[in-house]
Formats: sequence, C-alpha cells, structure tokens
Amino acid sequence: MLDPSAYADSFARDNLPPPELWPALEADLPELAYPKRLNAAVELLDRMVESGFAARPCIRSSGGAVWSYAALLDKANRIAAILADEMGVLPGNRVLLRAANTPMLAACWFAVLKAGAIAVTTMPLLRARELGYVLDKARIGFALCDASLAEELTAAKAAQAFRTVYFHTDAADGLEARMARRSGSFVNVVLSHDDVAVIGFTSGTTGRAKATMHFHRDVLAICDLFPRSILKPAADDIFSGTPPLGFTFGLGGMLLFPMRFGASTLLLERATPDSLLEAVGRHRVTTLFAPPTMYRAMTDLAPAHDLSSLKACVSAGEFLPAPILEGWRDATGITIIDGLGSTEMFHIFIAAAGADVRPGATGKAVPGYRAMIFDDDMRPAPIGTVGRLGVRGPTGCRYLADPERQREYVRDGWNLTGDAYRMDDDGYFWFQARTDDMIVSAGYNISGAEIEAVLLEHPAVRECAVIAAPDPERGHIVKACVVLKEHGAAGEDMTKALQEFVKAQIAPYKYPRAVEYVAALPRTETGKVQRFILRANDAEKPSRI
Repeated sequence: MLDPSAYADSFARDNLPPPELWPALEADLPELAYPKRLNAAVELLDRMVESGFAARPCIRSSGGAVWSYAALLDKANRIAAILADEMGVLPGNRVLLRAANTPMLAACWFAVLKAGAIAVTTMPLLRARELGYVLDKARIGFALCDASLAEELTAAKAAQAFRTVYFHTDAADGLEARMARRSGSFVNVVLSHDDVAVIGFTSGTTGRAKATMHFHRDVLAICDLFPRSILKPAADDIFSGTPPLGFTFGLGGMLLFPMRFGASTLLLERATPDSLLEAVGRHRVTTLFAPPTMYRAMTDLAPAHDLSSLKACVSAGEFLPAPILEGWRDATGITIIDGLGSTEMFHIFIAAAGADVRPGATGKAVPGYRAMIFDDDMRPAPIGTVGRLGVRGPTGCRYLADPERQREYVRDGWNLTGDAYRMDDDGYFWFQARTDDMIVSAGYNISGAEIEAVLLEHPAVRECAVIAAPDPERGHIVKACVVLKEHGAAGEDMTKALQEFVKAQIAPYKYPRAVEYVAALPRTETGKVQRFILRANDAEKPSRI
C-alpha cells in the first residue's frame, strides 16, 4: 500500500503498474529505514551542506572548475525557483533534462527534485524521433536543455507542447540569466517517500526503450547498498567515468553515490579512452565507472598514463569477459568490479570486489538483495543449473503504463532480469547469456558469452558478438560477428584460425560455424551491443548451407 502522494499532478501515480504486478519489495536493513516524508535531493545535497560538507568539493569539470556542495546547492535552489515561479512547474510534473555530463546538468537534476517534479534525463545523442517517443510516453510538460543540443529537441517539439529553457547560453531568457536574478534560497517541496522521483528509459538493447519509475526512497536505497558494501567510499574519493547521467548506471555512479558519502565527481562531456585515462591522472580520480568495451580500449593505453590514484574500477551495462578483466589487471594492477544491474532495478544488485572477485563470475548478491535461479516454471533450479535470474530487494521494476511488459519482467514477486545465469555452491553467479541470446543448436544449449570470451583472447580480435543464426538442419548455428584489429586480415584463413582457436579452448560443438567480419558492432549510447540488430540483419540474408 502506497502512502498518500504529495503530487498535484497524479500522472506518475496513475500510471504505475497494477499492485498485483509489482515485485515483492524487501528493505530489512536498518540503513533502508527512511522517513515517510522525504525528498531525495534534500537528503543528498541540503543535508550534506548542513552536516559540514558545504566547503568541500562536489562537482568537478574537465576544464578545472570545481563546485563545492554549497555552490551546487545555491545553483540548484536558483533553478528550482525558476521552475516553480517562472515556468509554472507543479509537484509531479515531468521535466526533461538534456545535456552531456556537465555541472549544470547535475544542478538541474537536483533542482527538479527539490521543486517536487520528476526528472527525465535523456541521452545527449538521442535524435528527434527518439526524443518524441520520450516526450509522449512521459507526458513531458517542461524541459531544461543545453543550448548546443537544441536542434533535435526543437524538431521533436513540433508534435508536442511544452516549455523549454536553455542553458550554456548568454541569452537574456537563458537559464544563467534567470539564475542571476534569483537569491539562492528555496523552500523545498516535501514529498512522500514513494512518490516517483525519476523516470528512466532503458537503453534499447532489445528494441524500443521502456520507461521505468523509481521513488525517492529508491534514490537513497541504491546509494546505501552497492557503494556502501562494495565500494566503501571515503570523502576524499573522486569519481568519474563514461556513462551519461541519463543512464541509471551513470546517474548513480557519477552523481548520487559520491554525494551520499561527501565525495566529489569529475563530469566529462566527452570521454575517449585516451582522454579518460589522461583525466584520471590529472584529476587524481579514485573510482572509475565504464562499460567493458571502454576498459578493453584503455588497456593498451594504460601504461602511458599515471593511474596511481585509482582504487576501484566498476564495469556494468554488459557482461565483463574474463580476458578484459585480466588484461586491465595486468596493465594497472586493479581488478575490475563487475556489477550486474538494470534500469528496471535502478542500479547494481550483484557484484564482488577485491579478493572476492572470481574472474568470469559476476559476483554475489549485494547485501540488501536476494537472487535465485529459476526454471521456466518459476521453480528454483538446482545449484549449477542454467536458468533465469530472479532478484528481490528494496528496488524493483515498475514500468510506466506498460502492464504487458510488467508481466514479463515480474513473476511471483521476482524481477526476472532477462539473463540466463548459473549459481555455484558458494553463491557466485556466472553469466551464460541474455535469455533471448541463448543459442540452442542441434539440441545443445550454448552460451554466446562463453564463446565471445574465448574469441577475445585471440590476438587478431578487437571486438565480437555471438548470436544464433537460422539453420535448416540444426535449427540454429553459432555465428560470430567479429571486428578485427586489422580489417584487411578478414578471409577464409582467418575464419578457420578463429574456429580452430575456439575448438581448442572449449567443447568443439560450441565453435562458430559462421563468422562475419564487420567494421563495428551496433551499440546503444551506453555501449551495449544491440544483438537484436545483428539477428535482424542476419535474417534478411540468404540461407546458408
């Protein structure tokens, strides 16, 4: 049963899934006992200033600017006042945020929550068509947008009606000019702990993005579980990385987590492998968040940079193959923390760190969460058996106005993440495939992730993705889509070499019977491989023998 909402606009509450489709929520740890009246932005920002962190660094930019906690509070208050007094934002309204990872985007995010509205942060590379879907799905009424990204939003607005204020502009009606006329004080809107704070859109690895809803208490819960138990942050830590703040992996890891512990974050608008490594050395970053592909790309470059400040490196968004973990460890001495999370669950719920890491295993359930393996009939699977991963904890899936997808993701109170895993005797979870990526060939169940990990060990392979390709005799065969370090090396000889390499490492029936060489793998903005595109492209090609 939800507590009464403090929202004047009931859209979010009205479009929650029916109660019978909710996951079971478990919040037994004492650190999860939040008050019923709660504003997460106030807890993460105002309370930190009141607790003695006012003068400490909070937000850093690549250009060298540093905002203290007090400075961020001042800016967030000014923006919140503009939202409420000038733009007419009411509690419960949805405000779209559009920018690269910058201090101003962080200030806008806190301002939206302080004003009692719901933050809908988008990836900066979204085009008008994609933005139009977000605008319609979340019924956006207001937007704060970086002026450099105005074109696509303006195109999307042609079919929508909402009010926009731009920042990073000298215009008289721009956000900065409006902020200069404000005092820096604001009366925060007090909300219910289970009012929606964030609408997060999935990155679209399986098709059209889904909209997920997370409460104010969820914002605090993700800060008080994974980072507290796995990262153990200190106030002197400096966080940074590549995920956009529009991706919940980035929102937590690069904004919410450091602020919960009085630490600071370095926000980078654009991060290439070389520029990220350079930033780590120049700004003395201690905690890094990035997808597996970024760690692989940085491994060969790492020896040329000073990475002595690094204490923890977190990977998420996609399975971390053992060769990437081992290569990064050999280059830097740091073992990557492989975190499994999802936009539906808001952040990471399975991980391991330090001596607890087992290469190839994702880790154990983060304290505060429970995880189990189920068969197709939702019966617990025996230890060592591959099945569907189910998770329970203080956060869970709530799709916006999408009961059919809600039924698929939540069964018997468990969040079914769409991953095929096995659990060993020690409680470690070992990734096999996405459930829709598991390859069944001639009666064998084959893990594409296992084959990818082997192919990545081959010195000629830069990247790869393994999918099931239709076959008249076997039903499906294993197909590897491969990006070579030297594209000119593609050909029959390379194909035979890769096939023999796989046969020598794992059971021969798992080898890729088809190999296609591609210039690049289709990815979301967050770095996840879109295997559904590879499968669709393959289906359009003539049948093979």
